[in-house]
Amino acid sequence: MNNRTKTRTLTGVAIFTALVVVLQLLGSFIKFGPFSISLTLIPIVVGAALFGPSAGAWLGFIFGVTVLLSGDAAPFLVVSVFGTVLTVLVKGALAGLLAGLVYKALKGTNVWVASVCAALVCPVVNTGVFLIGCKLFFMDTIAAWAEALGFESVGSYMIFGLVGGNFLFEVLFNILLSPVIVRLIKIANRDEPDTQ
Repeated sequence: MNNRTKTRTLTGVAIFTALVVVLQLLGSFIKFGPFSISLTLIPIVVGAALFGPSAGAWLGFIFGVTVLLSGDAAPFLVVSVFGTVLTVLVKGALAGLLAGLVYKALKGTNVWVASVCAALVCPVVNTGVFLIGCKLFFMDTIAAWAEALGFESVGSYMIFGLVGGNFLFEVLFNILLSPVIVRLIKIANRDEPDTQ
């Protein structure tokens, strides 16, 4: 990687890092169900597409750190600090990493398909790892929440009460903004060497 490419990558990742922090803090005021929605998945996907899977992992990690510092994870921190920190950091980093890997694998075929697939992978992985973390670290607490809210099963509460609205919003938000992602990637990559 030449100096110009390194500078472009460092500058771009720094800008996307700031964007992730700001959007996560703004998103903490918008809630579907008990938790805030994530507005940060789009910059994670765009950053991963422009600067590679490792940049996506970094941006996802910063997303996780911001979630922890903003208080969004407070209901889980009182149950298990280790489980909360692990789940939140891994879900963000893995969502960014896998979005970047999917984009990288498909971009040679079709940038549009690569962008849409990366935009879908990000919320699926983010929510999937969250649910796995819930199963591993918080099931007793989640079962009590489900019972208190009148859900017949913990599974239905996890899907419909805990993550359903957020997940659907995040997937729809990403799908609707996929054309923007594609356009940003094409503009950024015009006359630039591949930084991945």
